[in-house]
Amino acid sequence: MSDVRPGRLKVYLGAAPGVGKTYRMLDEGRRRAARGADVVVGFAECHGRPGTEAMLDGLEVVPRARCSYRGGHFQEMDLAAVLARRPQVAIVDEFAHSNVPGDGRNAKRWQDIETLLDAGIDVVTALNVQHLASLNDVVEKITGVPQHETVPDEVVRRAHQVELVDMPPEGLRRRMAHGNIYTPEKIDAALANYFRPGNLTALRQLALLWVADRVDEALHTYRAEHGIGGVWETRERVVVALTGGPEGDTLIRRAARIADRSVGGDLLAVHVARSDGLAAGVSHASLARQRRLVEDLGGSYHSVVGDGVATALVEFARTENATQLVLGTSRRGRLERFLTGPGTGETVTELSGDIDVHRVTHERAGRGTLLPSRRRTLSTARLIAGPVAGLVLPVLLTVCLAQVRGTVNLTSEALLFLLAVVGVACIGGVTSAVIASLTASLLLNYWFIPPIGQFTLDDPNALLALGVFTVVAATVAAVVDRSLRLSRRSARATAEAETMSSLAGSIVRGGATIPALLERTRETFGMESAELVDEPPDANGVTTVPAGPGAYLVLSGRTLSSSERRVLAAFAAHVGSAVERAQLAEAAAEIEPVKAADRMRTALLRAVGHDLRTPLAAGWAAVTSLRSRDVEFSAEDRDELLATADESMAKLNRLVENLLDLSRLEAGVLTLNLRATTLEEVLPMALADTTGVEVADTQEIPAVRADPPLLERVIANLVANAARHTPPGQKALVTASALAGRVELRVVDRGPGLPADSRERLFEPFQRLGDTDNTTGLGLGLALARGLTEAMNGTLTPEDTPGGGLTMVVSLPFAEQTEQTGRTESSEYPHPRGAQSIGGV
Repeated sequence: MSDVRPGRLKVYLGAAPGVGKTYRMLDEGRRRAARGADVVVGFAECHGRPGTEAMLDGLEVVPRARCSYRGGHFQEMDLAAVLARRPQVAIVDEFAHSNVPGDGRNAKRWQDIETLLDAGIDVVTALNVQHLASLNDVVEKITGVPQHETVPDEVVRRAHQVELVDMPPEGLRRRMAHGNIYTPEKIDAALANYFRPGNLTALRQLALLWVADRVDEALHTYRAEHGIGGVWETRERVVVALTGGPEGDTLIRRAARIADRSVGGDLLAVHVARSDGLAAGVSHASLARQRRLVEDLGGSYHSVVGDGVATALVEFARTENATQLVLGTSRRGRLERFLTGPGTGETVTELSGDIDVHRVTHERAGRGTLLPSRRRTLSTARLIAGPVAGLVLPVLLTVCLAQVRGTVNLTSEALLFLLAVVGVACIGGVTSAVIASLTASLLLNYWFIPPIGQFTLDDPNALLALGVFTVVAATVAAVVDRSLRLSRRSARATAEAETMSSLAGSIVRGGATIPALLERTRETFGMESAELVDEPPDANGVTTVPAGPGAYLVLSGRTLSSSERRVLAAFAAHVGSAVERAQLAEAAAEIEPVKAADRMRTALLRAVGHDLRTPLAAGWAAVTSLRSRDVEFSAEDRDELLATADESMAKLNRLVENLLDLSRLEAGVLTLNLRATTLEEVLPMALADTTGVEVADTQEIPAVRADPPLLERVIANLVANAARHTPPGQKALVTASALAGRVELRVVDRGPGLPADSRERLFEPFQRLGDTDNTTGLGLGLALARGLTEAMNGTLTPEDTPGGGLTMVVSLPFAEQTEQTGRTESSEYPHPRGAQSIGGV
């Protein structure tokens, strides 16, 4: 077992290219080297910027590894050389870069960096916000540019330090305009597209919020590690308590307005699923509707379990470092509040400490019903009020009856005393009822049974009255106590069902990943941590429940009651199911390539059965006829048969070549000869076999780096497809333009076009989407065209033709630019439609 301390990772995060990440990264390397640290530059991409390149002076740079792939020559970080050099600190640029495949290299540079960290080497790297996996789709919606190189957020979150390199959009655009980021030919296109002010502002906000969230996580961890329970008002967090009652919408909107008063304020809605307080009489439909309202307002919904409503609310608020707590005024009436004592609102206010509490009035205030308690059959207030009532109520009744002595007979007096005992039993239970019955019996004996003013305990009637009072009181009290216990159990079962319903709802809404379920479990039961382990730990102070074969759910924190453990077992079952689903999904992912290959073989056999047999049969028939000695053919017939045979063999040869090239592409063994290629060089041959095509002037278009025969085949396939779909009397169009270091060749048809959701299916082999005539080929043309284009580090994408039709856009890099860098275009500049990807169909 190695005892090497893992290295520490520092990430410079920027909102967009050009904010100065590489410069800051190299500047830190120079400062560390000046302090005596052993620093090397494993990889730095300066993009020809003089100021950045000057920062390399005085730093040791590890030579890059040269590698070849599909006929191209590239340079990558030499991971083995950096590991052999074993510095204290390694500077490694472009965290999200995809390595060129081959020679056992990792697929991603972030994996190279993890290897360095495991070896005990500290790493300083740089990353743009568009390469974070969680924000990838958001950035595409903002900029319209997909990012194919991403880093899992968890990898970045594990960094020891993330430092934001920030710059206002106006400053970044000025830097761009002055030529400090890209070469002059790229500036106009960049400013008009990716670097628009709105785009940069949105990207900057994404970067700031992501870093703020990470700082918030670090603060939460620090507070937990140091046992800090007080609120640090670093950010407004408003917690609103929901009961499921009709007042919930009012409370949510009020809390949302409070949160909106500060920039970056958070809204958290919490429901306590207990058998007392906020959990009683809950409406699941109302809670579901209120949850949607919270999420629509940008907040989050939480469900927790605690010993009491007030305690659970305050504990949740402190755990989330909340600054304000919003809850409604009591729905109980004045009499109920008098009999049962302080409610949830008063208790929360007493426990809140430095958390501000807002009591919001609503139309249901004072109109609710008495709420049951969870831990005892009777509340503390009723346990105190019962014995007091058992002593005071019979005395008050005696005073009242003494005023009307003679008008009420003894039987009525006894029944009134019995009614008082029943009332006391309802308030205080068995003990209070016994006290009331004894008090009432003595008062009835002394004041109302002759001789009045004396105790006649030797009278059998008096003893009988005392016994009846005691039996009746005990019976009534027992019935009341049993009813309250059953009510408590029913409410508890409802709370448990509600908690499980909330969990099931989060699963349906997509929160069923294992980390999400673990966090949900920790939060619901108010524990310090929740994790999934293979073996149950022996440590004290933890709760362990089985979560499926060979898996255990372990929670650390407070001690759970038996009823809470029962609910926890159901949570563990959900976690176990999630583990099984993840394992099945992983197994299905492994099977999917095999299924795809099987589908490919099946489609190939079906297609070959007709498309290869047809030209073979025609050619065979022509040759057989020519060899026949029974028929004398004229010169014209002989020439026609030879032409038929030649055409059939040529068609058969093209089909076989397409099949072989597609197989080579899928196997990654297609040999490329990439060189500077002009469109004038390949267009004549590509258009030789196709009529009805118009070509725009391409003389001013720069040369591209491509394999001429392969580019010719790409254009020929696209032109043939466009000509086939262009209506009679119109011509397909071939045009080209240069933009941002790339040439875009467009093949335009005037056909019916395709819906956007069907376009990717165009590039699936062995199908002819939308064709009614399936007798003219295998349907490999577009699949092969895209595969060959991507093999040459280009892209092929469909677009709408203005006025109707479909346009195929082939994008390839300038030859001069690629030859100067000796590698694919850096991920620093986000090219459209995956210009960074390498090969593959």
